[in-house]
Amino acid sequence: MPSPLRVPRVNNNDDSVRVVELAVKAGDFVTRGQIVGAVETDKAVLDVPVEHDGYVLQVLYRKGETASVGSVLLWLGENAGERVIEQTREVYAPRAATPARPTAKAQAMLQELGLAASAIPAAGERLTVGDIEAWLAKEPVPSRAPGSARITPTESPPDVAGTYHDLSAEERGMFLTVSWHRDHAVPGYLEIEYDPKAWNDYASRFAEQNKLLLSPLLALLAFRLVELAKKHPRINATVVNDRRYQYDAVNLGFTVQSGETLYLAVVRDAQEMNAGGFIATLGEVQRHAMGHKLSPSESSGATLSFSSMARWGVGRHIPVVPPQTSLIVAHAATRPSGGAVLGATYDHRLLTGFDVVQVLQSLAQAPA
Repeated sequence: MPSPLRVPRVNNNDDSVRVVELAVKAGDFVTRGQIVGAVETDKAVLDVPVEHDGYVLQVLYRKGETASVGSVLLWLGENAGERVIEQTREVYAPRAATPARPTAKAQAMLQELGLAASAIPAAGERLTVGDIEAWLAKEPVPSRAPGSARITPTESPPDVAGTYHDLSAEERGMFLTVSWHRDHAVPGYLEIEYDPKAWNDYASRFAEQNKLLLSPLLALLAFRLVELAKKHPRINATVVNDRRYQYDAVNLGFTVQSGETLYLAVVRDAQEMNAGGFIATLGEVQRHAMGHKLSPSESSGATLSFSSMARWGVGRHIPVVPPQTSLIVAHAATRPSGGAVLGATYDHRLLTGFDVVQVLQSLAQAPA
């Protein structure tokens, strides 16, 4: 019997996505976990894997189209000759009744161009500069009054000769993440010095007591961050339309470098776990990331994040705040002197330096 592969949700605030990659066609045989395409919003790119082996019976979207979250992307069958009865698809169309409210940067761009917000479709709840630039790429550039400023929605090429290359899915994901950091958050960064010996000793005892082969240090630090989110809930929140959006669950994002690909792997509902359960779940998610087989739920929806570059001997790094989060903790390598640094990049719209210092100071204290 044919089974649908549905369009995944990239983040909680977007009901539609753009199809940016389709790697299969009708008749192809696919295996469980195989990436068959990628979808994106203005904030992130997400690979789409299949959940079981089968033949592609029908692909309902083309690259570049916009689709509703939850609609059928393609149909799979056990046999290549199976017939798909349901042929319809749900193509997302922005609601036209009320124009999307532009962001501050989008409003300034509209004023300089002499455009009305109602003339330009928005991909999400707010009209962004990206929406305007996408519209300008398809429509004639509007005329301007003599002497008015010229708006160029795209960058001018450098003076040095070169060639254009489309961004890969991973590069586009990073581009959109950093763009959110630039366009929405007001990022701050601070760090504290601490003695890592207590944490190293605690991790060694935990590993011995639980018969673990690898050091659980980073996982234990990340789990401690989850516990602190219960005490300081504002670090597990974001700002949406000038209001604090407090998350119900703590979905811990953990950076994983797999070859040349950087993933933000996600442990969902971490607030319901104990240390052992969290370490086991994080280990499984890390293995999926290393094999480039993260499921949609394991690669999206982070509400709070942890990053470490200690394995490369990095003594300090300043990570980018992931989309729709307010805090990412930066763990670094121990210095030759024996000391170490814990840092955090945070959204200053929501958190103060005092808020973040309290969290870092608590995080630096290993459990007894």
